[in-house]
Amino acid sequence: MSSFLKSFIDPKKNFLARMHMKAISTRLRRYGLRYDDLYDQYYNMDIKEAMNRLPREVVDARNQRLKRAMDLSMKHQYLTNDLQAMQTPFRGYLQEMLALVERERLEREALGALPLYQRTIP
Repeated sequence: MSSFLKSFIDPKKNFLARMHMKAISTRLRRYGLRYDDLYDQYYNMDIKEAMNRLPREVVDARNQRLKRAMDLSMKHQYLTNDLQAMQTPFRGYLQEMLALVERERLEREALGALPLYQRTIP
C-alpha cells in the first residue's frame, strides 16, 4: 500500500479518519461489540478457519457479545453508560489468526495444493 494511502486512512494523521473511527467506536460501544465481531464466518472461508483456530473462551465471548447486541437491538435499547465506558471496541482478537490463515492459503495456492475446506478423505 502506498504511503499516501496509509497516511490517508491513519486516524493519527487524518482528521476525517479520526472522526470515522470515533463514530464507529460510539456505535459499537452502544451494543457492547468489538470491531472483529462484525466479521461473518459464513461470508469467507478464511474467517471460518480462523474462528475454528481461536480458543474456545474467545469464541464463546464473541457469541455472547453478539447475542447481547441482538437482544438490545430488538428491544431498541443501548447498554447503560457505565457499561459503555468499559467496552473496548478496537481490541482485536481475530486479525492475527486471520492473517496467518490467509498466508497459509496463499502458500498452498502457490504450491498447487487444494485449500483445507476442499480436501476430501480418501
